[in-house]
Amino acid sequence: MSVIELYPLLTQARYVEPIWGGPQLARWLHLPNPEQSKLGEVWQVYDQNLVVNGSLAGQTLAEVTSQFGPALVGTTTNERYGHDFPLLLKFIAAAQPLSVQVHPDDAYAHTHEAASGFHGKTEAWYILEAESGAEVVHGFRDATTRQACEAALAAGTLPELLRQVPVSAGDLVFVPAKTIHAINPGVVLFEIQQKSDLTYRVYDYDRRDAATGLPRQLHLEQAFEVLDFAATEPALVDPMQINPNVRLLVRCPFFSLEHWQLNSIQSLSTSVTSFDCWTVINGNCSLGWSAGSIELSHGMSVIVPAQLGQYQLYPEPSAELLRAYV
Repeated sequence: MSVIELYPLLTQARYVEPIWGGPQLARWLHLPNPEQSKLGEVWQVYDQNLVVNGSLAGQTLAEVTSQFGPALVGTTTNERYGHDFPLLLKFIAAAQPLSVQVHPDDAYAHTHEAASGFHGKTEAWYILEAESGAEVVHGFRDATTRQACEAALAAGTLPELLRQVPVSAGDLVFVPAKTIHAINPGVVLFEIQQKSDLTYRVYDYDRRDAATGLPRQLHLEQAFEVLDFAATEPALVDPMQINPNVRLLVRCPFFSLEHWQLNSIQSLSTSVTSFDCWTVINGNCSLGWSAGSIELSHGMSVIVPAQLGQYQLYPEPSAELLRAYV
């Protein structure tokens, strides 16, 4: 299949209703009947999501990536991971606290979890909405040890070791792999992360699985193998103003995330090094290129292949977007 057939891709979002889900995310996304929803996550861009537009519709993003390789994901990703789509983009909101958890880095994931096909998991959260007094868990209050954590777990006092970080709409929280963390109620956020679903639960508020009635599984051995017990870096990242309408929110070896306020037509061009992923978080816009156009509304994401070249964004009449890339 010729690479010139590549075009901007829309994928079918995956809706997840975990034990801690509630109505807040469905309301923010303007979904029907949000008061009945237990929605906790919407996986916008993930390699198992189906493409829903154009000639590649019906294939998974993983299958398309396998066919096109660097023409889709770019040379940077292809050199690091081969024909593999490297990111997972999602919306999250919780009615109850998420488990206190940790994710491995690439070295551990590729060695001990190779069968999963997942990478390590460094992630970042852009806070879309936050109630007054909202907080997230990010790291330990002070440097600690495995022995101190095990003693706190036995005594039921682990939360006392954890750092609670107040957050507001517009904040960016950076969560490197190996950092203990949790999302608390009262926030809606956009998460950018490496392609991984490797989560090691450390503490879960003694909740029970609704299906079995048993306490939810913890993963203490794996967690203690990967946890960084040292003093944690600050949670919040100061954005860099690129121009009056664009802020670089975070940049790390695995991804970059920008915030764009569009009030006029923007002419853009992809780089051979990476795809672009655009997610609309307010308003509406359309994306046009030489062979077509796509209408984008609140809560939609689109993947622009690395080899596409020139394209344009047309706000209607204004729009707020997040741009993710490697």
